[in-house]
Amino acid sequence: MTAPVLVPAFEDPVLNAQMSFRAALKAMSEPGIIAQADFADALDIMHPATFSLALTLFDDDTQVWLSPALDTPMVRANLAFHCACPVTNNPQQADLAIITAAEVDYLEQFRCGTDRDPELSCTVIVQLDSLEGGRQVVLEGPGIESQRAVTLPLCERFWSARSLVTDFPKGLDFFMTSQRQLMALPRSTVASVL
Repeated sequence: MTAPVLVPAFEDPVLNAQMSFRAALKAMSEPGIIAQADFADALDIMHPATFSLALTLFDDDTQVWLSPALDTPMVRANLAFHCACPVTNNPQQADLAIITAAEVDYLEQFRCGTDRDPELSCTVIVQLDSLEGGRQVVLEGPGIESQRAVTLPLCERFWSARSLVTDFPKGLDFFMTSQRQLMALPRSTVASVL
């Protein structure tokens, strides 16, 4: 049995981590806006934007849960080496989680925080084939002047599950990634599926 291959992380660890964090912050503060996240290459089946977010957000104090589709020996080995993050097998213990669009049934298993401690919720990274091409959804809320329309290729189950786990200030925050792009959908954003 061969050991999993370790891949390079950020070419310039300090500068690229700062740029990746700024891209994530811009995406979260302006829901529905697409930001570039091309600071690292792909990691196995993990897109470059997904790996960039992992390198930016994961650390040794972060409990990470990987969905079955993304939980490979190569992904685990590289996250352990580059981020030192513990990977949990229990979605209810996750501070951060990575899933694919087909795995939205896990959403109800993640922590949503409480009214007193909303920060105890999980942040979920959803890796998609694209950030466009789905049903139109209109977003409203902080960071959006009036309304913003997105066409994320997510099934109806995602939107219904999100509404079940969102009761602001409780709820899940989402990053959507595809190839070298990312978008955010914080719990404060109201989404109306058309």
